Amino acid sequence: MKKFNYGLLTSLFLIFLFQSCTEVEVKHDEPTQLISNDVAKELNQNYNRTRHALISQSINKEDANSTWYSIKELENYIYYIKREGKNKGYDVDGIRFYLGAYPNTSQYSHKANMTTIFLTPTGKKVDVQKGSVLNLPTMMQTEEENPDVDELSPMNFGTMGHPPKAIYPSN
Repeated sequence: MKKFNYGLLTSLFLIFLFQSCTEVEVKHDEPTQLISNDVAKELNQNYNRTRHALISQSINKEDANSTWYSIKELENYIYYIKREGKNKGYDVDGIRFYLGAYPNTSQYSHKANMTTIFLTPTGKKVDVQKGSVLNLPTMMQTEEENPDVDELSPMNFGTMGHPPKAIYPSN
């Protein structure tokens, strides 16, 4: 009987060990903000028709109208803002995308004076109230629902469309 119990326990332990070593797939909800390719094409055409030409004319060269980041760059940035946000006492809840323009200096070479997109984390400072048994984080009240977290670095320097112009779809 003891051999059976040791065998059963060993088998259960090995099953648990092998299951814990396998990669667990994280389940995600389907995005609710998806748009059709036709809508994306219309948005890009509207931008190019109403804004891109005016901006290009005002800076005397073809302006960028797209920016590309690799999945790895975006995942690394998300990991960074979650980790550093937590370390600095923030509950990071999103990323805001800002339009910007590079200064018209030689430091930026071919990007000088061109449009860019940079990302910045949003979230709220977490106030930790210390209790005798548990430390329970509670959210401080702020007026803005998703304020920028300026204690964490924004991300920039994506790749512009080529030559810098890219028309949707780019293929």
